Parts: sequence; C-alpha cells; structure tokens
Amino acid sequence: MDAEFWHSRWAENRIGFHLDDTNPVLTQYWPMLKATRDDRVLVPMCGKSVDLVWLAQKHNNVIGIELSDIAVRSFFAEHLYTPMVTSIGHESVYAFDEITIHCGDYFSVRIDPVDVVYDRAALIAMPKNMREMYVERLLSLVKKGGRILLVTLDYPQEQLNGPPFSVMSDEVHRLFDGCNITLLARDEKDETHPRRKNGLSHFAEEAWLIEVV
Repeated sequence: MDAEFWHSRWAENRIGFHLDDTNPVLTQYWPMLKATRDDRVLVPMCGKSVDLVWLAQKHNNVIGIELSDIAVRSFFAEHLYTPMVTSIGHESVYAFDEITIHCGDYFSVRIDPVDVVYDRAALIAMPKNMREMYVERLLSLVKKGGRILLVTLDYPQEQLNGPPFSVMSDEVHRLFDGCNITLLARDEKDETHPRRKNGLSHFAEEAWLIEVV
C-alpha cells in the first residue's frame, strides 16, 4: 500500500480499523511484557488510537508513528490536548506530556531505540511484499532485550481483500526468526462476527509476545 492509499482513507474517513475503546488485547496481555514506567514505548502506525492514552497512564514516554496528519491532529483534538509541534526534515513531531507522535514515513522517521512495542494494526496493514522490510525496520528500533506485543489476524486471504491482511503463524515465525516467539492467545471468532457474516470460513485474532535477543 502506498502513502496515497492511507492518506485517502483518512481524508474520506474510511477508518474501520479504528477502535473507539481501548483494545482488550492490550489491557489483558500488556503485563506479559513486564514493562516499567520508564521504558520507552513505540506504537507504529498508531492512527488516532485511544490505546495511546491507556499506555500514557502507565509509561512516561509513549511514541507513535503515523503517516496521516489528519489522524494525528484528530487524536490531539479529540482528547483536548494542545501539543507542541516541531518540524524535523520531512516529518512533524507532536508532543504533549507523555505522548509524542512522529507524523511521517515509518521507514524514515528518526527516533531513539525503544524498550517495548505495541503493534495492533501495523504489520497486518502491510501487503506481503512489504512485511520483511517493515519487521527489519521495527527490530532496528528495539533495544536488545526489548519486547513486542503483536496482534495478527488469521483468515483465508483469497476470501477477502486486505488490509487488514492475514498474517499466519508460520509467517510470524519466519519474519521474527532469531527472536523468542510466544503465542499468548488465539481468539477464533464464531459465525456472529461481522467478518464471518461477510462469508469468511474462519477468522481468528492472535496475540504474540516477541522478545528481541
């Protein structure tokens, strides 16, 4: 997916991937990362996620990366935050208390290494030919010993066009080869789930703990 695709989605408010409430996967499994208040937290492709607020209640330095300035401005406006905005090269940096969002290209924004990562909607937003590049960049931003809470989807890709895309277990293990990988949960949705109603034969959400060694 190119940048224009995502700019259009936000401009047209076609953001079905956005959740109005804190993701229950985050609240349930974040303690597994054993992150301290001083750990630096990265949320790639964060959109205007309210998960940033939840994380900021627990950590002093929560860093988002987001391509769309519409999403970034909406996040701060909807929470009545007035950020300090600075420009660094081709990106803008919005900062308010514990939250800093870099508005720019994920593959080129400049941030210092982080301790923990929360990826709910970044990897699964990547088409297959971009996933290795995405993960290589992500691992370059995580300190040795860092932890990643990764959320993926498992469904028959031929039955539905992404994004979000299906990223199955064997691909997670291939992409994060060399890391310690633990499947924390698999939530198999029944026929009442909206995706199943659209004709998918199965649809599951998986939560992973990735430890960088």
